[in-house]
Amino acid sequence: MPAPPAPEDRNPEASLRELLTLGGMFVCAIALLIWLLNFSVNWLIVQMPVSWEQRLGQALVKIYEPQAQPSPAQDELNALLDRLEAEIPEGAKEKRDYQLLYIPQDVVNAAALPGDTVLVYQGLLDQMDSENALMMVLGHEIGHFAHRDHLRNIGRALVIRTVISSIFGDVSWLGDAAQIVSSSRFSQAQEKQADEYGLDLLYATYGQVAGATDFFEAMSQQQGANWDFLATHPAPAKRVQHLKTLIQQRGYPIGEYTPLPEVLTQD
Repeated sequence: MPAPPAPEDRNPEASLRELLTLGGMFVCAIALLIWLLNFSVNWLIVQMPVSWEQRLGQALVKIYEPQAQPSPAQDELNALLDRLEAEIPEGAKEKRDYQLLYIPQDVVNAAALPGDTVLVYQGLLDQMDSENALMMVLGHEIGHFAHRDHLRNIGRALVIRTVISSIFGDVSWLGDAAQIVSSSRFSQAQEKQADEYGLDLLYATYGQVAGATDFFEAMSQQQGANWDFLATHPAPAKRVQHLKTLIQQRGYPIGEYTPLPEVLTQD
């Protein structure tokens, strides 16, 4: 007696192609959700009154204040910052009160904190050969305030962590990895915009742009400095080339250097 035919398989196993297609659709859906939420957060940040941002910044500034110290160097840096602030176009000015905290540590860095505060470390000053180069860096930091970059980064990080935690649970390492991958190029775009803003302020202050690329050119000489994959900042060599292109396109002259104020140098 012949064996009965095997019952028809109504639930065949999914092929690899189908699994990959579903997985791709799932990833695209997550990416779209993050993009939509990030777009909404960025819109809210643009609408946020500067006074709210300043209140947020007060808490952050208190973290750094113990590391700073009143000194002639801080007074001089604040005076330089005031000169740049005076050159911001009237139509672009907001109700801000830029302040500078000088931190006498050998850290090569400057940073813009929410609340109109710029941090400058002595290690950065030690890398400066002129007042012009320093003013380019300070103008760059003011550019971050103008574009509200620090708030955008905070909002983006919160969106990514919230979405991933909601889908996968508390997987902190996954959120960190996704944040690095998704924000690296975004942060490089922010840095590029801030460079352009700093260049325009440098020209408005001196009528020429000597020193615009000096700091980045020095950085580009460091080993491995021009590898920017997944980095928050563009490679220094790329920044130099972009600035030189802008200088040529905008017809900015390159004039004489102004020496770095003696109070900002260390023997």
